Amino acid sequence: MPKLPSPAASFGGSGRAVRVSLASAAGFYPAAYVMDRPVVALYALFTPIAFGVLSPLPGSGRRCAGSVLRAAPAAAALVALGTALAVATWAAAVGMLLVTLALTFGAACAPRLAAVVPGLQLCYILACFPPYAPATLPERLGGLALGATALLLGELLLFPPPARPAYAARVADALDLAAHAARLLLRTDTMDAGTARRLRTTGRELRFSRQPHGERPTGAGRSDRALAHAGSATRRLLDQLAALGELAPAPADTASQSLLRGIAAACSDAAGVLRDGRSGRGAELIEEMTARFLEERDGRPPGRDDRPYPLLRRRSTLLTVAVSAVTVRTAADLAAGGDHAVPGLPHEQFWYARVPAARLWLTRIHGNLTARSVLFQNAVRTALGLALARLVAGSLDLAHGFWVLLSVLTLARTTAVGTWAAVRSAAAGTLFGAALAGALIIGAGDATAVYAALLVPMMVIAFSVGPAGGPAWAQGLFTLVVSTAFAQIAPVTWRLEEARLVDVLTGSAIGLVCGLLAWPAGARSEMRRSGAALLRATAPVVRDTAEAVADRGAGVLPGTAERPTIGSLAPALHRLRIAEAAYAQFRTEPARRADDDGPDWLAALNYGSRVLTAAYWLPPTQGAPGLPPGARQWAQTAARQVATASLEAADLPARGVRVRIAPLPSAVPSATSTAALSLLVDLEVWLHALAADLATATGADYQA
Repeated sequence: MPKLPSPAASFGGSGRAVRVSLASAAGFYPAAYVMDRPVVALYALFTPIAFGVLSPLPGSGRRCAGSVLRAAPAAAALVALGTALAVATWAAAVGMLLVTLALTFGAACAPRLAAVVPGLQLCYILACFPPYAPATLPERLGGLALGATALLLGELLLFPPPARPAYAARVADALDLAAHAARLLLRTDTMDAGTARRLRTTGRELRFSRQPHGERPTGAGRSDRALAHAGSATRRLLDQLAALGELAPAPADTASQSLLRGIAAACSDAAGVLRDGRSGRGAELIEEMTARFLEERDGRPPGRDDRPYPLLRRRSTLLTVAVSAVTVRTAADLAAGGDHAVPGLPHEQFWYARVPAARLWLTRIHGNLTARSVLFQNAVRTALGLALARLVAGSLDLAHGFWVLLSVLTLARTTAVGTWAAVRSAAAGTLFGAALAGALIIGAGDATAVYAALLVPMMVIAFSVGPAGGPAWAQGLFTLVVSTAFAQIAPVTWRLEEARLVDVLTGSAIGLVCGLLAWPAGARSEMRRSGAALLRATAPVVRDTAEAVADRGAGVLPGTAERPTIGSLAPALHRLRIAEAAYAQFRTEPARRADDDGPDWLAALNYGSRVLTAAYWLPPTQGAPGLPPGARQWAQTAARQVATASLEAADLPARGVRVRIAPLPSAVPSATSTAALSLLVDLEVWLHALAADLATATGADYQA
């Protein structure tokens, strides 16, 4: 299951700890001491903890307040459902199973939902435990409303965190850098090592693994899909610009310079669209400039300076930059709410542009309804763990049994090793915290004024120190918090700490059992399987793309004719999405020493993305003089060599795979037109890039 924060583990500093503590106190004290309503006090206390501690709400204070406001109706519905299902243990356990499945799996489609899922789960957990008292539902909902209102006001007024740049703004900044680099290449034809390094570093910072949870555009809707598409295309664009700047200078080329100007303008325009929605001509301008570049490159009689390989390779690399610029510009328009894509662009690449939102959600859900999806695995593991915990707590009639489920929710990790490490620390921390709390209760007795005075500072300490100390500190301090709170609601003895310790140990044992039985290796083993499946699925795409190029002749990019369809695209795209999700979780799990010598999965993902991008763009859209037999045979042979290496890498992912691409026959260039030769170089550059990715992924050295 996803690594959920321990109590207080989601805080970024003491400001949030103070906000949540004061919000809890603002509802708890009036309900407990003025209204004398213990049920209202309990829910007013735990609601800010649920949505301020368990749920890592990202963004500024205004955005956090909006998240709380949107989550409140769902929280009220879950409280009502839990209150009704508390009639029997089996009903509450089945409800826990279904609620967790719906919330956890639904979070795969909506990143904003993912941010509040733990808090929503806690709302159901609190309500589904005995006593079965449907008559108290108004008080429970009143406490929920009181706590949510206090937290909402706290997020807006108390130490609001500074606004972080949204992902769209980060992509826009990267596009501004790309525009600057394109203009630099216009002046100097090359770039220094520092600029190339800055381009690649900026691209790496756009990875989802570098973005906070809740800020990542991982939703199933068109805007999120388009923004994620724009981000990945921008990363590719920055890497391609760096590669272009590192190539040897070539003779002056008016067509290339014009295209570079168009790329710079397209990047600046896309940045403006992502920032404020302003738009110029969209992707049409850069598409038209690319078409003119192709006409000039491929349509004129070859001159003496037009055939050298360095010039052809530079033009081919520039063409890949233009492809990325067209993609970014179109995706930015769609992310900003545009409802069109350029007719000449590949339909498969922007398939989501005109698909209804409901169908996009169904596509996401259907795509992850497989045992190979880590999203599905986490949802099932979490649901089974919480349902089993509810069943055990109800069957054994454990006092304060909701602590059992809270332990499962906060301590379970995506790997059995990670869960065991968290459980050991939490058990030690809970034991120490229970001993301190027991001593406090024995010493203070019924002096509620002591507990009232200690509650707020205890919460501030727990919610600020917990993140730095880990599960041991978080659980130990949280034990002190719940002890001082419960001592004000009803008379307590030191046996409250005994119940707390038993419940935490029970929940820890259940979480550990689930971790051992359900996908104990987490994303590590799944990454190996999904990475291998991706390499197998892309092998036929490489062959089919090369065959499409060889069959259609020259003329590479946008045009008016229908683009050839490659039937193997859909399975490869599905495998890429599954592998990307596994890699995102893989990066959150503790690294092992064996990972240093294992496959480079990021290179494998780059390989899959590069295969699909070329499959969208490389096959020509219109007929031109066909390739001579020697060129056709070389294209098919070279593609088959790369495809074979892809299958070898899938079967032996930890072993170095070296690709041997046959060189272009020396007789082919002299017998081939300029247009066809340019197409062959485009294909050759692509295949060598794939071979380099495979070598990197499997730990081999590669030399073109």
